[in-house]
Amino acid sequence: MLSVPNWSRVYTGKVHDVYAPIHPVAHSGNEIIMLVTTDRMSVLDRVLPTIIPGKGEMVNAISKWWFEQLADVAPNHYLSDDVPPTVKNRAMVVQRLRMYPIECTVVGYMTRRMFDEYTRTGEFQGTALPAGLKIGNKLAQPLFLPAIKAAVGADDEPISFEQMEEIVGADVAERLKEMSLDLYEAANEIAAGKGLVIADAKLEFGSSSDYGDEEFVFADHAFTPDSATYWITEEAENGDPRAFGKDYVRYVSEDDVLAWIRGSGPTPTLAADIVDEMSSRYRYVEAALLQI
Repeated sequence: MLSVPNWSRVYTGKVHDVYAPIHPVAHSGNEIIMLVTTDRMSVLDRVLPTIIPGKGEMVNAISKWWFEQLADVAPNHYLSDDVPPTVKNRAMVVQRLRMYPIECTVVGYMTRRMFDEYTRTGEFQGTALPAGLKIGNKLAQPLFLPAIKAAVGADDEPISFEQMEEIVGADVAERLKEMSLDLYEAANEIAAGKGLVIADAKLEFGSSSDYGDEEFVFADHAFTPDSATYWITEEAENGDPRAFGKDYVRYVSEDDVLAWIRGSGPTPTLAADIVDEMSSRYRYVEAALLQI
């Protein structure tokens, strides 16, 4: 367990470790917490034993950059990167929020993950799509696909928008959908100027208030390769683009992970060449976005 002076770890997620100040600090009437982004890798919501060295720093830098770029589209929880030296460059101080139990996925392009269901049914998660789409094609309109967030080691559960309304209320559901689509469109416009396409993204939101007059705040990841599928624009236009993000590991390890989950295979580890390739793809996205 990583020891951070003056902070105490209160939660361990798939990628983030969450720390609270030992002496609580208020910021504009709300508490703060610190998100430390680790080098852990998860596939199918399971944490693999193999880490990707340097991943935490890259994901943290990308997330901070996007929070800054999209601040005029939606409020977000990022406050500062003034963190202890122990976690320098892989942590950020953020506003503590009451998180909505919904993962808001937006899909704007036909991805490899969608394609099997689409070719069988002409649909994806209940939404009919035009015939003849290929991997890499842009959809006429982005799809909003909510899911119930699961605990570490369990699967997120896709739900309909009507089910989302039942869980969080119609007004909140509509606002979260609207914010998700606005953020996705704005992020893709920025990414296009960097030679990248964001094919899909998972977004999360919280509220800064427990009682009425809710402010909806963009939180957790911000279009990182852990939470979004990045393509190179030219490759997307030519069809079947490489995934510059976590999907790469999913493609090469999914069968082994499924066997592990079902108890019919050993704990999967990633080969050194896969770790190196994964790291290089994260670095590519970071360099393209941040121009470093």
